[in-house]
Amino acid sequence: MTKYDAIVIGAGHNGLTNAAYLARAGLKVLVVERNPWIGGAAVSREIEKGWMYSNCSYVCSLLRPELFRDLELARHGLQVVPYGGGVSITSNGDILGNYTHEEVQRREFARHNPRDADAYDRYSTDVMRQCKFIRPMLLRTPPDPTSFKPRDLKEMIFLGKELKKFGEQFIYDTLRFYSMSIADFLNEYFESDTIKCHLSGSGIIGSAMGVYSPGTAYVLLHHYMGDVDGSIGAWGFARGGMGAVSKSIANALKSFGGEIVVDAPVRQVIVKGGRVAGVATENGTEYYADVVVSNLDPRRTYTKIFDPKDLPPVIVEKAKNWKIRGSSGKLNIALDGLPEFPALGKDNPLAFGDIHFLDSLEKMERAYDDWKNGTWSKEPYLDLLIPSMTDPTMAPPGKHFMSVFVQYVPPFIHGREWTDADREGFKNTVLDQIGRYSPNFRSLVRHVECRTPRELEAEVGLTEGNIFHGELTMDQLLFNRPFPGYAQYRGPIRGFYMCGSGTHPGGGVMSAPGANAAREILMDLGRPNIVPEGWSDD
Repeated sequence: MTKYDAIVIGAGHNGLTNAAYLARAGLKVLVVERNPWIGGAAVSREIEKGWMYSNCSYVCSLLRPELFRDLELARHGLQVVPYGGGVSITSNGDILGNYTHEEVQRREFARHNPRDADAYDRYSTDVMRQCKFIRPMLLRTPPDPTSFKPRDLKEMIFLGKELKKFGEQFIYDTLRFYSMSIADFLNEYFESDTIKCHLSGSGIIGSAMGVYSPGTAYVLLHHYMGDVDGSIGAWGFARGGMGAVSKSIANALKSFGGEIVVDAPVRQVIVKGGRVAGVATENGTEYYADVVVSNLDPRRTYTKIFDPKDLPPVIVEKAKNWKIRGSSGKLNIALDGLPEFPALGKDNPLAFGDIHFLDSLEKMERAYDDWKNGTWSKEPYLDLLIPSMTDPTMAPPGKHFMSVFVQYVPPFIHGREWTDADREGFKNTVLDQIGRYSPNFRSLVRHVECRTPRELEAEVGLTEGNIFHGELTMDQLLFNRPFPGYAQYRGPIRGFYMCGSGTHPGGGVMSAPGANAAREILMDLGRPNIVPEGWSDD
């Protein structure tokens, strides 16, 4: 019988990151994955021959640069290609461009509203201040505010000092910001509804909340605090699709001696004498270790792969009540050519970025109303990209791959399960909306992979299709993520840890939860000196 030092459940990017750091520290590590492939939601798959789909996550920005360096991901094949710009096409045929050049962006905003051009400078400054405050927290373990342990007190003092650096007014602004809706936040800066709508999308992506829902201002910040090549807020494509991120981390893991087993869904975490002893898979194989780490979401972890008798009842109850409402869908489309968008004209560089179609906060909120009524949005918010324009490896020569992320898509249709007919209706709603702005689009469609929350849960393991493993609201952030008293990656059973997006600092292809959990495990094993440089709590 082979015994490991640590077993990680789930080969998503956080699980692979956690395993890579543990293996880097000299531990014998095994990752068990239920699917025949690795990557979880950060995966590239050839669904249509010749086309490589990023069929869940689709852009890269939040991946921490410290991790990139520590694990030498470039050496293991990861290349992130930045893309610039983006555009909202309005219903009257106009556009609002999102340019990387500061002066060009100012002129574009001034074209829609002169006062908003000045307001954008103030808006950008305020949002970047929030980013500068939160970014150092991403790679730190959140303190327990009820604890008097020296480490927690030290971390609380650190937070206080960081807040003090920005001044008294910033503290007031931060408390308001974290509880505001994105619409109310943008209303304090801008007059143009088109500009407000364009900027509001980052506040609702992946969340079962509307633009007027409290807490969505923070969701915008969550999407702004990444970077590509040191450019804060920039986004890029992983060359070869998002699976290249997972593949490079897996290569790093293997270079440190770690192992990965696929087609091995975990049936149960083995608990003996009040501590973990390993995992049992559905095919009857058992693997043993004194440390078990779950990359699954909190609800799935504590209600699916544990015997309830092995857990405190309060944990089971908290897991059942974990707020994890699905709200997103995804279409991956193989195209026989490049769609034309008349509003953009020919060879417009804005087409290399995100393309959106809604142009008012009212339309954004009505899209959310459909979700609340138990159906997909009849005029959805789309985050549309054509990655093959930047990364030609994703489609055959002359062909293209289109990624379409969709809000809002409920986990159930009027309280019942999705049917294939529902999925077809949802798919056609999205295709029709794109077709209204691109006359030749429909004629170019060769293949469509349509993923509703039903497919995201069944195929990827995202409960209800929630891409963040749980809502990013104040009641589920920092020391509340996933539960008060269990926000430092340790579970209720000795030797058990969590490392997925349901832990601090949350979702996105960031890998910070996986790395932070590895630090805590190494400290518990008496190996704090092996924690990678720059990741300590000092």
